[in-house]
Formats: sequence, C-alpha cells, structure tokens
Amino acid sequence: MAKLTVSDLDLTGKKVLMRVDFNVPIKNGVIGNDNRIVAALPTINYVLDHGGRAILFSHLGRVKTEEDKKELSMRPVAERLSNLLGKPVTFVPTTRGPQLEDAINNLKDGEVLLFENTRFEDLDGKKESGNNPELGQYWASLGDVFVNDAFGTAHREHASNVGIATAMKAAGKSVAAGFLMEKEIKFLGNAVDNPVHPFVAILGGAKVSDKIGVIDNLLSKADKVIVGGGMAYTFFAAQGLSVGNSLLEKDKIDTAKAIIEKAGDKLVLPIDSVVAKEFKNDSPAETVDGSIPDGYMALDIGPKSVELFENTLRDAKTVVWNGPMGVFEMPNFAKGTLAVGKFLGDLDATTIVGGGDSTAAVQQLGVADKLTHISTGGGASLEYLEGKTLPGIAAISDK
Repeated sequence: MAKLTVSDLDLTGKKVLMRVDFNVPIKNGVIGNDNRIVAALPTINYVLDHGGRAILFSHLGRVKTEEDKKELSMRPVAERLSNLLGKPVTFVPTTRGPQLEDAINNLKDGEVLLFENTRFEDLDGKKESGNNPELGQYWASLGDVFVNDAFGTAHREHASNVGIATAMKAAGKSVAAGFLMEKEIKFLGNAVDNPVHPFVAILGGAKVSDKIGVIDNLLSKADKVIVGGGMAYTFFAAQGLSVGNSLLEKDKIDTAKAIIEKAGDKLVLPIDSVVAKEFKNDSPAETVDGSIPDGYMALDIGPKSVELFENTLRDAKTVVWNGPMGVFEMPNFAKGTLAVGKFLGDLDATTIVGGGDSTAAVQQLGVADKLTHISTGGGASLEYLEGKTLPGIAAISDK
C-alpha cells in the first residue's frame, strides 16, 4: 500500500503513540463486547515485541457533562486489555499534565500504558473533536512516532488522529498505519477501486439519505447493487408502488427515481416483503408481493427476494455488504438478514462486511471466520465506499 505502516518503523526504545479504537459498550464498569480491543492486539503486540513502549489512547462515547466522565472512563478497558495481553497495563486517569508525562517517561521497552478518554477534553470547548491544534501538538510531544490503528474514527478530523499526525510530521517524525488500519485500507480500497468482477454490493438499513452517496459511487463500479431494508420502500414509491405504513422518505423519492433511471438493471430491489400492522416482534406477519397493503408496514424481505438476492450473488467474486435487510433487532423480522449472511459465508469470493447489524448477523450465524474481512468502522467504511477521502487516513505518511 502507499501508506507507511508500523512494520516499516524501527521501534526499539521508541515511545510509540498509538491511536486505537476502544469505543466499546460499557455499562456499570462492565464491557459488553471487547471485539474492538481484540482487533487492536496484533499492532500492540508487534510494538511490544519490537522493543517499543506503547502509549495507547482512544475516545469512548460522547462526553457532554462531568457526570458522563464516571461512566466513560477507560479504566475498565485497561483492565480488560491487561487480561488479553497477559501483562500489566499502566492506566493514567488523565489526558494531559505531569502525571501522564511522568508515567510515559518511566515506561520501559515492551511496556504498555493507556491514558484517559480523549473526549474528556471536549468538556472544555470540544478540543478533541474540534481538532484543537494546541492539544494535537501537546499529545504529539509525548512520543517519538505515531501509529494510527483506529479506522473507526478515520472519517473524523480530531486532535487524536489528524492533530497529532500534523504535528508529528511537522517535527519530522513518522506517522504510520497499524495493521488493522492497513487491512481496512487494503480490503475496502480494493473493493472500491480494484475489485475482482463480478462485484456485487448489498446495501440495507433504514434511510436512503444515509446511503445515497454510497449507492451512487458503487453503481459506477459494481456489476449489481442490491438494496434492502427500510430504504428499499422509498425506491418502491419511486416506482409507483404503494408502501402502506412502511418507512418512507418522501423528500427522497425523486432522488430514488434518478438512481433507478441511472442504474438500469444494475439495481436489484426486493420483490416480496414480510409485513405486519405493528412495529412489534410478535405482531402477526404475512408475506406480500410488490405493493404493501394499506395499514401494513414492511419489516423484512420475503423468501422470493432472498432467492433473487442469492441468485444475484451466486457468481460474485467480490461482495461488500453494509446494512440489514429488515428489522434485525426483532428475531421474527431478522430472517432476510440472516439468510444473506449465511449465503455469504458459503460464497467463494472476497466478502467484506461492515455495519453493526450486518456484523452481528454473521457473528450470530457463526460464519464470521469464513468471511474475508469484517470492517470495524461503520461511518468510516460507508464514507470510504462513497469514495470520500478520510482525513485520518490522509494524515498518515506516504511510504
């Protein structure tokens, strides 16, 4: 790849600043899912094994009040990371100052430190999320090299990624991608810019407005674009079909018409839907073809749509999937999403999955390890698929 990576650096004796994505669900000090911590382990272990001193930092949630700080401390993350690494992790409960500086200066080769939630800095004028240059400069001064392994925030221009990188490069210091970041760039970048054909994109979720740019960009690159989920019904309306009480963005009907016109036979939409009168898991459901009857709402794709989508995917060599086919959080309306996930698990192709519900589906099915890549960044992967330049990636040094 064109970007400098951690394996290009001499890390011996170096203070390695490392932006990780430890934005994990925490309730009452208990971590609900540690996937993001596990995903960072290869880069952390590489730094430690090559004689570096790992100085880790991440955001966690949105910090708006002093009260938020109690629930959003990184301390439980440090404890979990210590268990996963099998070695002590020094936790520093602050984001700047003598306590942090002394702890970093006392680190020895092969040791690891995690400091407090970077968004604690947002209580004093959004210094982190506003990319305050003084804060970026300060954090950059704490280390010798900077490794960015947080793809999940690559679409954000924050002090902890772009700010540090800018200050590091100005000081003649290296800014590299970690292994997770490198993997995301490789798989998502190749899927968008250099896919093996046939290339099929599957896009789901609630709103067309969230994915107009992605659909538009992928129509020029993919052989087929499958659209499911709630946003499919704005396309139904654009075709003159009735949608009943289904999710509908009336102000996007003309946009959907334009996409249909541009796409031709590249666009693949559901042909039947599982409908119910109420937005409840136990609401009596039935399957209808085409238009949705008055008083009903579509909550999943039907079996004919599953078959159509599977036939579209059968010969694919590259598949990108982002977003559920129905109301995945309700088991009775998760069947379409799960069927797509199961089919992808058996496909002989490069398969890339992103987005919370799509990822949850393949994990629930036990096919996650059969897929080529599961993206750790929801918003970041969508913007990448849209063809946008992500500031966190742009800030990494070129080789």
